[in-house]
Amino acid sequence: MLNVGLLFYSSNSDNLGVGALTVGQIDILRGIARATGIEITVTLFDWVSARPAYVEGPDITIQHLSGEVMKDPRRVIAMFRQCDVLLDIGAGDSFADIYGPKRLSRMIYLKYLAHMSRCPLVLAPQTFGPFTSWLTRPFVRDLLKRALLVATRDEHSTAALRALGVTRPVVTASDVALRLPPDGDSPAWNRPAIGLNVSGLLMAGGYTGRNQFELLVDYPAAMRDLIGQMLALPERPDVVLVPHVISPQAPLEDDYAAALALQKEFPDVTVAPAFKSPGAAKAFIASLDFFAGARMHACIAAFSSDVPVVPLAYSGKFAGLFGSLGYEATVDCRALDQEVLVQSVLSGFRNREALVRQTRIARLVGEDRLRDYTEALARVIGEVALSKRSGDQTLAASGHQWRAMDERL
Repeated sequence: MLNVGLLFYSSNSDNLGVGALTVGQIDILRGIARATGIEITVTLFDWVSARPAYVEGPDITIQHLSGEVMKDPRRVIAMFRQCDVLLDIGAGDSFADIYGPKRLSRMIYLKYLAHMSRCPLVLAPQTFGPFTSWLTRPFVRDLLKRALLVATRDEHSTAALRALGVTRPVVTASDVALRLPPDGDSPAWNRPAIGLNVSGLLMAGGYTGRNQFELLVDYPAAMRDLIGQMLALPERPDVVLVPHVISPQAPLEDDYAAALALQKEFPDVTVAPAFKSPGAAKAFIASLDFFAGARMHACIAAFSSDVPVVPLAYSGKFAGLFGSLGYEATVDCRALDQEVLVQSVLSGFRNREALVRQTRIARLVGEDRLRDYTEALARVIGEVALSKRSGDQTLAASGHQWRAMDERL
């Protein structure tokens, strides 16, 4: 039996995008177990939350991290030593400067504790960077050198690693949330249904409240303009505000609260439910005729369901992910003014049949790239299982052997 630890994933995050990564990754691991005959159990290192876990099964154990636990590195190292290999997905895009030094410091700290535990570490498909501070770059390079396997989720991230001076083999994959299965019933609509995800975080101006992500557009004004023009379309569509971060304890980030506030201004819009799981959100989004939004994993839920989507980017991860797959409908809120942004989304709705065709082609590219990651991970798991059976501890002890093994993938 092989115990795979998951770090910077979540079973209960209010951000359903992080949950989508978790469910997708577990689906991949279960597929590897079926294909190889290796019995795999999963230990998910998670933070305590009031939300019930939306991943479960006899193969899953949840161990809770907290600020108090992390103050004791020996305790964290002991937890990591229970695992035969650790997969670290960096919450999708948090191994970067973009969310501030505190989050990046936590990323670096726990990665080093993983290496101190002598547990092989895989960096699962994620966005790497930007790393704007010269202070952090040496640590980043060192951590990437130490990892057993490094996978990015787009070509931009792979290029960013090369620009950072990383020469080791890297698997350019895609987002594991493409493997997220829908969960639950989908509503039926009598008219064309437009889904719009409004980010509570962007409505608040980011964590700083001062346009943290340096958007050119006035995001709240653009969302109000867009809703008004959607409601005025000749097709008289159902306009549905779809939250993907549902966090009553953190109102700064809460898409659901932002949607309800907008519904007071625009009574003709519908607000989707406060979803209990990422799969439930995907089932709902799959019922729509068109989608636009600033939460990337809400857009991925549409994209992987062949729903035409216009992602509203606040960082480079959007163009990196979708552009790498040949899907070019992303609208950059950092580069476009309000009128151009709104008209770009409306143009996407008018040309949604063409976007559907693009979506289907690009989705297949993403699935092929995700297959590359799955095969590389299966080889890693096979090597670790073989090492464990033979009692050979050198795999976990020797960074040289880790890199040598990665070169064979």
